[in-house]
Amino acid sequence: MSKLPFGKKNYQWMIIGIVTLIVGFTVMAMDKEPYGFGFLGLTLGPIIVVSGFILEIAAILHTPKENK
Repeated sequence: MSKLPFGKKNYQWMIIGIVTLIVGFTVMAMDKEPYGFGFLGLTLGPIIVVSGFILEIAAILHTPKENK
């Protein structure tokens, strides 16, 4: 029986992080200003992307509790 390297919560948080990254890059792409120099491309999108990367790092580093 092979054991997965992460727990169920880790995988759930990884999926949430990936969805957050996709939303952030989509928000940056929606900017209508030339070269993406509007609010969406310079402020909101990057904040969402960075929060997605933070979620991914936290999901990877989190140690699941062992069930007894």
